[in-house]
Amino acid sequence: MKKDFIYNEIADNIACKIKTGVLQAGERLASVRMLSREHGISINTAKRVFLELEAQSLVQSRPQSGYFVSPLHYLKLPLPQASQPLPTANITEPNELIDSVYSNMGNKELTLLSIGVPSGNLLPLAKLKKEVVLATRALKEGGTEYEPLQGNVKLRRMIAARSLAWEGHLKESDVVTTAGCMNALTLCLMALTKPGDTVAMESPCYPGILQLALSLRLKVLEIATDPVKGVDIDALKALLPQINVCLLVPNFNTPLGYCMPDEQKKEVVSLLEKHDIPLIEDDTYGDLHFGAERPKCCKSFDTNGNVLYCGSVSKTLAPGYRVGWVAPGKYKEQIMRLKMIHALSSTSVINEAVGNFLMTGRYENHLRHLRKTLQENYQRYALAIAEFFPSGTKISRPQGGLALWVEFPEGIDTATLYNYAMKKQISIAPGRMFTLQEQFHNCMRLCIGLPWTADLRLALKQVGHLAKWVMAKA
Repeated sequence: MKKDFIYNEIADNIACKIKTGVLQAGERLASVRMLSREHGISINTAKRVFLELEAQSLVQSRPQSGYFVSPLHYLKLPLPQASQPLPTANITEPNELIDSVYSNMGNKELTLLSIGVPSGNLLPLAKLKKEVVLATRALKEGGTEYEPLQGNVKLRRMIAARSLAWEGHLKESDVVTTAGCMNALTLCLMALTKPGDTVAMESPCYPGILQLALSLRLKVLEIATDPVKGVDIDALKALLPQINVCLLVPNFNTPLGYCMPDEQKKEVVSLLEKHDIPLIEDDTYGDLHFGAERPKCCKSFDTNGNVLYCGSVSKTLAPGYRVGWVAPGKYKEQIMRLKMIHALSSTSVINEAVGNFLMTGRYENHLRHLRKTLQENYQRYALAIAEFFPSGTKISRPQGGLALWVEFPEGIDTATLYNYAMKKQISIAPGRMFTLQEQFHNCMRLCIGLPWTADLRLALKQVGHLAKWVMAKA
C-alpha cells in the first residue's frame, strides 16, 4: 500500500506540473535513475511512474534520450461559448430526438457515446455481487421485509460520514434514501412546487431533469452558464422575480463538466436563501473529481436548511441498483410524506449491500481507479478530437464527471450527424436535447465512461469524418 501511495503521489505531482505549465512541452524530465535516487524508490517503481504518465499521454519516451513532456494539443482547443438562453420560461422539448437517443440504452451492438454512465467494465461487479449475497444472509427474513421509511440505517450513516469530506456535516437522521437521484429530485420538486411554477436550471442541462420538470407541469427557466465556472450569478439575479425553485448541478454538471468555485456556491446559497427560493442540489457526479480533493457542495454553505442535497451511486458504482438519497434540510417532513405515498420502502437488500460496500472502504478504492480512468479518457478523447474533428471545433475542459461537451463550427447540425453516425453503429447525444430552446444545434455530448480501445478511437475518428462531410454538404 505504501509503495502504491508513493508511486501515485509522484506521478500525480509530475502530471500537475505538466498540466499547469510548470513543465513545458518538449522539456526533458529526470531520468529513471535520477527519479529513483531523488525519491528513494526502486528503479521498477520509477519506471512505473513514467509508464503511468505515458498512459495519460503526458510524456513520451525517445530511444537513448529519456522522457520528454508531450505537447498537449487538446489544451489548445478553444472552450465552447457561454450559453445565452432567452430569459423566458419554456415548456416544450425535442421529444422525438430524446426518445430516439435513449432507445439505444443497453444496445450492445452500438458504441454508446450518448449514454452518460460508466461502462460495466469499469465497475467492481464481482465485489458487488458478493455484497448482495452477504446482505441477503445478514438481513432479517433475507431482506424481504420493508425497511424503515427513512431508509437503511447503515447506508444513511455512511452517506453522512462521507459528507465530512465536503464539509457537509450531515447526520444519518438528515438523510432519506430514494430509488436513485432522479427519484430524489422528483420528490423535491413535488414537495416544493405546484403546476405552473417556474424552476430555474443551468443551460445546457441534463435532458432527464428537463423532462421531469415538464412532466410535473412546471415551466423551465434556463440560466446563462459559463463552461468553466457554471451559472452566471448576474443572470440568476435578474431572473429571481420569476423563480419559485432553483435546481443546479454545481459539481461536474453534465454536459459541461465544470465545477462551480466555492465562493460562487456560497453566493448562490446566500442569494436564494435571502429571496426564500429553495435550492435543489444534484451532486450525482461529486465523487468523480479529477483533482486531488473532493469539491464542496452548495449544501456545505447551507446554514438554514434551504438546500435539498441529492445524490446517488448511479454514476459511480451501479446504475441499475437505483440507490439514491436526499438530505432535504427543513423540508424533510414533506419529503418523508411523499416517499410514504409513492414508494413506502427502498429495496432492502440492495441498500444494505451498498451500505456495506461504502463501510469497508472498497468504494473509495474503486473511485480512485475510476477517476483516473475517466481523466485519462478525457485526455484521449481530446487528442482524437484535435486530430480528426473539423477545424474550429471547441470542447469543454471537464474537471470531473462523465461528459465532454463538443461545439462544432456553425453549419453542422448534430441531429443530422446523429442519424449518419447511427448508420455506423455509433450513438451520440445531440446538443438540442439539453435545452428547451432553439440552441446548441451544433453541439453534442460524449460520454467518457467507456474503456479506451482501438475501436473507440476509430469510432471518434468516424464521427469526426462524418462531421466534416456534414459541414461540406451544408
